Formats: sequence, C-alpha cells, structure tokens
Amino acid sequence: MLKSGTARIDISPEKGVELAGYPHFPRENTGVHDPLYASCMYLNNGRTEIAMITLDILFFSKQHAATVRERANKLCGIKPENIMISCSHTHSGPWASGRLDIESLEAGKQQPKEYVENLIEKIVSIIVKSKKESFDAAIASGTAYCGAEQGVGGNRTLKGGPHDPLVSVISIKDMTDKTRCVFVNYSLHPTFIHEESTLVTADYPCYLRMELEEQTGTAVIGFAQGASGNQSSRYYRHGQSYDEAERVGRELGKAAYHVVETGEYKSNIDIVVETVTMPLELCELEPSEIISKRVAEDEAYYRKMIKEDRGYLAIQNANLKLLGSEDQLGYAKMKEAGEEIELLADEQPVEIQVIRLDNACIVGVQGEVFVEYALYIKAMAGFPVVIFNELTNGCMPGYLYTPESQFLGGYEVDTSMLGDKFGRHMIDTILDTIEKVK
Repeated sequence: MLKSGTARIDISPEKGVELAGYPHFPRENTGVHDPLYASCMYLNNGRTEIAMITLDILFFSKQHAATVRERANKLCGIKPENIMISCSHTHSGPWASGRLDIESLEAGKQQPKEYVENLIEKIVSIIVKSKKESFDAAIASGTAYCGAEQGVGGNRTLKGGPHDPLVSVISIKDMTDKTRCVFVNYSLHPTFIHEESTLVTADYPCYLRMELEEQTGTAVIGFAQGASGNQSSRYYRHGQSYDEAERVGRELGKAAYHVVETGEYKSNIDIVVETVTMPLELCELEPSEIISKRVAEDEAYYRKMIKEDRGYLAIQNANLKLLGSEDQLGYAKMKEAGEEIELLADEQPVEIQVIRLDNACIVGVQGEVFVEYALYIKAMAGFPVVIFNELTNGCMPGYLYTPESQFLGGYEVDTSMLGDKFGRHMIDTILDTIEKVK
C-alpha cells in the first residue's frame, strides 16, 4: 500500500527584502500581493521513500539544497538523493542563490542571509511533517494540453518556434477519494508581472493554484517549472498584468484538473531513484576589450530602437541583447581580475536526478534549459509520462542554450557561461540515467 504525505508553508519575505528576477532593476519589495509557498509531496511504497518539494522562488542554490537534504535525512531518515527540490522560477520573489547581474556582482551584493536561513528551516519542516502525517494513498499521473491555441506559452526567441504545450500532473488521493496533493509542471516563464512591480507574487502559478484549490477543496498544490529557458508569454499575452496572469494560470489549472479527474489511480507502484553528477563545461570568454566594443554596438542599436519608436518587442529584444553583452563583459572582467563568481562556484558538479513513479518518469536538472532539450528527452525516454523539472537541486551559471541559438544570439546565449557542447553531453547523461530506472 502506498503511503503519501503533504504539507506546505508560507515562504514570503518580509517587507524590504530585495526581489530577484529582473537583476538590472533592483527592487526592494513593498509588500505581498499573494503568498509564496514551499510545498512537499512525500511518497513511500514500502521499499523506497521520496520527497518532492516545490518552491515559489527564482533560484535555489545547490549548496542550500544540500543543506536541506542533510538536515531532513538526520531528522526523518529520507535519503538525501531521494529528495527533489524544484523552483517555480517566479521573478517576484527573493534571491536564494548567487547572482547573474554584473551590477550586483561589482557592488558585492549578497543573498538575504536571514531569509535564506529561515527558508531552509521551513523546507526541512514540511519534509518532516509530510512523512510524519502520511496516509494510505493512491496516485495518478498524466498530461493535458494548453498552448498557443489557448493563448498560453510559446517561444520567446522565435515567434512560433519550438514550445511544449503539455501540462504534466501528479495527483494524490486518500482512501476516501479526497484529492490531497496535485503536483503540476509547465514550461513558461512567470513574467506577467514585470520589473516595474515591487510586490511579492508567485505570478501565474498563484492562479493555477487558486483554480485547483477551488476544484479540489484543500489539496496542497505544488508547481515546478519545465524547460522554459526560451519560453515566455511574449508573443501571446494581452498585457503584463495580474488579470493576464490570472487568465493564463486558470487555463493551466483547468487543464491540470482534467488529469486529476480522469487519472487512473493506483495504490501499488514502483518507485526508483537514480542520481548522477557531471562536471560543468564552460565557454571561452573573449578578452574584455573585444566584448566592450560589442557592448557599445548593442547599446547604440538599443538607443536607435527607442529613438525610432520601433515598438515594444523590438525595443525589448534590443534591451535584452544589451543586457546579455554587458553581463558577458562583467564575467570577462571578473575572470581577468581573478574574482570568484558565486553562481559558478556554488553549483558544481551539476546533478541529474531521475525518479520513476510506475509509468511516469520525472527528470530534475539544475539550471534554465531551452525547451528543445526537454522535447527530445520526452520523445526518447520511453515513458508515457515524462516530467522535466528545471532549476532542480540547484541552478547553473546561465542558460543551457542550443547550438542553433548561437546563430540567433541574444540575451540567453550572451549571459550564459556554459560551453556550446554542454547541452548535448547533459542530454546523453540524462538518457543514460533514465535507462537505469526502467
């Protein structure tokens, strides 16, 4: 008989704690629009136990994830490698990792130490609580569709480019047929609320959660980000507002509930976990004087777009390209000066975690990943349900971009310190690890 446990806790920061997500726009929060949550789903089939945690936060570093796993292991015995910690990637929550933006790096800005320490303790507490209060359960997994046809999601680099419209769901019921937990994964940047806002918010996952809570009653809802490195609402949204975040969040929530309602629930399932690590592969940065010339060119082009009033998309794309080249210049200067970059130093080696829940395969990887990689994994894994959680058990120094994207250029490629062949090597490692859990 399967045992499950669920718990959640508010992880909203106090007023004044800096918000992450738009690093070139420093923001001290002025209050909470909607709470941020850490949610936990515990599973035990009598042979293997796991805990899956989702955080309404931008990044959670490998160092912090290791601390959570170690403390939880000491308190309730779950193996560290059987704990998966994933982020929603909201751009209106606090920092909990090293930083990417050169302004902050040069200014020596740090993570909010007190907030992070409290966050770690809160995550440990819900893991312990979930196991302690476990109950006889049944589980179902599946996918629903919600994409461009619904005005949701899409590729932010190429209009109409590759995207993943699947809403992936794991649902837990108790023996009274009451839904106790719903875990949802979708590939879409939570950036409906932009840099002009100083309020704490989970963005569209807030409304996804709201929709599912209304449908199920009191279920704990967890949201993990899919491979959204090049996925956003840029070409599909009708504005950047809470109304639009609600429209999209509720559409996704309705799609997820279809799986909750129609899923085939089982009380006896296999649980298999495999975890491997691999070294980071970094790009070779050009000398700072060469990058400086590119920054000047990008800035001139950005100013031209503004002067000629080319429209929001043209101006925003030019702005992002400038920000990317500025970050690259900052990395080069720090490297030449022998200075440590925390986001690079804290995230090595890179972890890949694969969990099989009967016929569902959950892949957890560090970092922001281009959707093409996840689509390939889903096609090649050999499971009817494949859930790809990015920003899991850590992050990486920049986007895991595709070789093709180097020809297009732009923010994602320019701001990444990763080598151009690292993505292919990671995919090979993921597929090898998936074979081990079959």
